Amino acid sequence: MRSTIAVVWIVLASTALASTAFAQSKPSCDTPAHHAFDFWLGDWDVRSGDEIVATSRIELASGGCVVRETYAQKDGYSGTSLSFHDPVTGKWRQTWVDSTGGVGEFAGEFRDGAMRFTGETHRADGTRIYRKMTLSKEGGLVRQVSEASRDAASWKPHYDFTYRPVAR
Repeated sequence: MRSTIAVVWIVLASTALASTAFAQSKPSCDTPAHHAFDFWLGDWDVRSGDEIVATSRIELASGGCVVRETYAQKDGYSGTSLSFHDPVTGKWRQTWVDSTGGVGEFAGEFRDGAMRFTGETHRADGTRIYRKMTLSKEGGLVRQVSEASRDAASWKPHYDFTYRPVAR
């Protein structure tokens, strides 16, 4: 019995020490690179021209290591994106999943005053669409512009949204 108690105590102590060591050694997401997308944080009305087409909440998650978007259009379409700075590649990455079964994967960087992503989306029917997406701060607003292509050679405007802070 005494040896069982000793083994249990050793296991518990080892687990606590390992947990503490991990917590102290984990990399911080509090670097300038991790804050490059902070301009997008907030609660927004999303406009196409003068029309409000959606609402979007952009917030930090996972201890500030992830920027999470929760997007909902008036017509019922919705989606969620997770954006994060990848310290290995030095790039920002974004994963998008929407209410139609579509998914998107993007990589990019903050350059020339804007977050610039390239990647592709896949629709539930298997259609692949190549995308270029830019988010930039314009005064107290954020502008999101997307271009799309089926062949990654000829590009067409996809959407041009303005994010305005929700009036409280």
